[in-house]
Amino acid sequence: MTPSAEPVALLSRSLDQAGALVASVTDDQLTLPTPCRAWTVAELVDHLVDGLARSVQRAGGGTPTEGGTGQAAGRGRAEAFSDGSAKLLGVWARADLTGTIELPGMGEVPARFPVDQQITEFAVHAWDLAKALGRPFTLDPEVGETALTWARGALRPEFRGEEGGPEAFGPEVTARPDAPVYDRLAAFFGRDPGRWS
Repeated sequence: MTPSAEPVALLSRSLDQAGALVASVTDDQLTLPTPCRAWTVAELVDHLVDGLARSVQRAGGGTPTEGGTGQAAGRGRAEAFSDGSAKLLGVWARADLTGTIELPGMGEVPARFPVDQQITEFAVHAWDLAKALGRPFTLDPEVGETALTWARGALRPEFRGEEGGPEAFGPEVTARPDAPVYDRLAAFFGRDPGRWS
């Protein structure tokens, strides 16, 4: 794999595992709580599908629209996720991910930074969904390690806040050094793996 293709391949794997979980959600599970900041399964699935649409806009050089459709948790959620994934991977496959880019508030970052961010987001939310649905699910360890390494280098303290605040992530939770990688990833993003074991 070329350096520019590698992150896209990892994103594909991150999307695949999240998509498999989205496709497995049944209607009677939509109101279940998740580890993700008081969202239900339906709200988390909405966030994932709507997030894909915004990511496609951003990757194509556009400005993402705010707000979601609120329809992802109904009929066709798996198809919507699959379609969004294909579009996002198509945009990134044509992009030059070598060199650097400028991001507002971040300065100069590697050109693959947005892809790594998306790998991480879908990896964390795959863990969220797997725990919320309460079923065994094998998550891709290389995707998890990539996500955790990126997050440790990119997530600034000012991005964190308490539940209900405007910040995207909660305070980091301490995880055992020998915990599974996805538990360590979830803990880094403010989830409590012990509560969802």
